[in-house]
Amino acid sequence: MNDKLDLVLERVVDVSPELIFKAWTDAKGIKNWFCPSPWSVCECRIDLRPGGEFFTKMKSPDGEEFPNSGCYLEIVPNRKIVWTDCLDSDFRPRENGFFTAKLELTPEGSGTRYRATALHKDEQTRQKHAEMGFETGWGIVLDQMLAYIKSNY
Repeated sequence: MNDKLDLVLERVVDVSPELIFKAWTDAKGIKNWFCPSPWSVCECRIDLRPGGEFFTKMKSPDGEEFPNSGCYLEIVPNRKIVWTDCLDSDFRPRENGFFTAKLELTPEGSGTRYRATALHKDEQTRQKHAEMGFETGWGIVLDQMLAYIKSNY
């Protein structure tokens, strides 16, 4: 962890690593929780393998659509997912990548230590992400995901 370049959301939650991993790898389910309401996800594609595509299209409350594509770098079932928007699928470089994300799921008691890290290329990019509301937004998304898991799995 590099405090000057990384942002972290860490929390112990009352859901198993297996259910969290399932939520993160279910394209239909992600549409229900992946961005803070009232925004929504209108499209999601997952090719769960290193080099595979992770694509979402977010929709603003005004109807504007924002596509986000990326590439999985590492998959450890029920424990870790690493992806980046700096690469497209099959590790093809992209022009305007913003960060690499690392999701780590560690069993803790009857729940999970959930640690999401956003790694940035420089301090300015980290600051921009923080100002965009990283902590609040990613926290809301985590809460939405937990509610989705509890009502659907």
